[in-house]
Amino acid sequence: MAHEYGGRAWAVGGPGDERLVASNWEDQRLWDLTPGGAPRPLTPEAAEGTSLRYANPVISPDGAWVVAVREAHEPQGVVNDLVAVSLRQGGEPRILARGHDFYSFPALSADGRRLAFVSWDHPNMPWDSTQLWEAPFEDGALGELRPVAGQGTDESVVQPKWSVDGELFYISDRSGWWNLYQGSRSLAPLEQEFAGPAWTFGDSDYVLLGDGRVVATWGKGAEGHFGSLVGGSAVPQELPPYRSFKHVAPGPVGHDGQSVLAVAAGPRHSPAVVRINLEGGAEVLRQSEAREWPAEWVSVAEPFEFPTDGGVTGHGLYYAPRNPGFRPLPGEMPPLVVSAHGGPTGAANPSFNVARQYWTSRGFAVAEVDYRGSSGYGRAYRRSLEGLWGVADVDDCAAAASWLAREGLADANRTVMRGRSASGLTALAVLARHRNFAAGAVRFPVTELDALVATTHKFESHYLDRLVPLSEYGTRSPARMASHVRAPVLFLHGLDDKVAAPEQSRLMVSALRDGGSPALLIEIEGEGHGFRRADVIVRAQQAELAFLAGAVGAQPAGDLDQARADLEAAMRPGGARWEIPGRGPAL
Repeated sequence: MAHEYGGRAWAVGGPGDERLVASNWEDQRLWDLTPGGAPRPLTPEAAEGTSLRYANPVISPDGAWVVAVREAHEPQGVVNDLVAVSLRQGGEPRILARGHDFYSFPALSADGRRLAFVSWDHPNMPWDSTQLWEAPFEDGALGELRPVAGQGTDESVVQPKWSVDGELFYISDRSGWWNLYQGSRSLAPLEQEFAGPAWTFGDSDYVLLGDGRVVATWGKGAEGHFGSLVGGSAVPQELPPYRSFKHVAPGPVGHDGQSVLAVAAGPRHSPAVVRINLEGGAEVLRQSEAREWPAEWVSVAEPFEFPTDGGVTGHGLYYAPRNPGFRPLPGEMPPLVVSAHGGPTGAANPSFNVARQYWTSRGFAVAEVDYRGSSGYGRAYRRSLEGLWGVADVDDCAAAASWLAREGLADANRTVMRGRSASGLTALAVLARHRNFAAGAVRFPVTELDALVATTHKFESHYLDRLVPLSEYGTRSPARMASHVRAPVLFLHGLDDKVAAPEQSRLMVSALRDGGSPALLIEIEGEGHGFRRADVIVRAQQAELAFLAGAVGAQPAGDLDQARADLEAAMRPGGARWEIPGRGPAL
């Protein structure tokens, strides 16, 4: 899985869009999976395991070539390049571009004669500074490169696409906001984001139709829109009940360019693949969650702003408890789960989420904090965490909890903290620096910055350069402030994690226990950075509920006997290890 986060691993193309190519999870090779024929490997088998990984493939209009990003794990290090593979013969890929640390977003013109792509180099991440290139493409070879955007500037350029008449479009944050451009012209200058940080391959937040129309999705914070860019303006199309749109693509053949496809979601509706009629309305093609959730059970996001350190205004989403079978006692405020997203460039999403409703249906309020550094509020807010990770995000989470308590929306004495990955560092630092949290639960957290830099993968190997001064790695590492943590903490970590190694949790648990603080550790075989298996996800959620409910004196309904047994095992010196037979389906 390239970049360890992967992304779009397949492509449809060729004459009549009849060819299907995909990167196979098991061996990471490119395979021809065109319907009607037997699966056929296109790229050579790696010398060792999955040391050759392919991502973000695109198929030439004539069906002769596949262009893809390749990541080669070699003895001297990881090499990323852009390659072309013969779809007719397969075999050794031809190198199109090499020399930059990373490549992404290959895009072929409608006639197949020009290729555009994005590159960037350490210490930048793709939301810091990237370059857009284009060049002639013929017979699996690339001509002279021409720089298009992002050259020598502090500019993030993403998602290049070609119109049918050969014009190159892209998204850039040169104005301070990710806006859509054709050449040097902004198609709709807005203080809104037309894209998010490119953590994965193949993001698509707009589509170019054959009649010249540009259809896109954009938003700011919890506000999301879908519509057309016309005459320098973005014209939204109302599509109730949906408010969030991702993975926008051209509509099915036979709809005369009057529709597009997208993954859409709403405050009470889980994500669905929909066909959006540009004249109005949306048809559900596939729903991610089959059941209908009664409105009386669903807690809807309430955006809020709060004052935080340095006179800055922070942002967040609040979800009140919602269960028609229960009412609070007079004057009782709910316990509060404060949740910090990962990234730390991520953002809270107000769309329906079963995992969130799991908490609100069991009597907890939930606050999802868009601390400084979050995306969705422009480049300045996204970069306001530079040099301050482990400080500004921590203060913002604590400030959000305090503000909600003052507003009478949560019980200040029954507040708990959750985090995962990068926000695991945030959550643990909150517990170390603020006493008004009763407990914490973290999944695959960052706890020791020196160890993270030494063991993490290439994509993030210089991520800390902007976020934390080298001289402060020690003071920002939660494992070194364990003596200040008094609240009990639950750790869950996959043993196959290549981003934050399991040792990250082990170090912190050991340090907490040495200081006399309760720390519980659960390690899970077969899981990496983010849990994929349904039974693991359910069991982890139940363990967190039993743990955090116990910390705030709540008694949620339901059978939690297995979860309590898991917690008891997690208190042992070596923690608990889940070896789940068969491991249920990946979600």
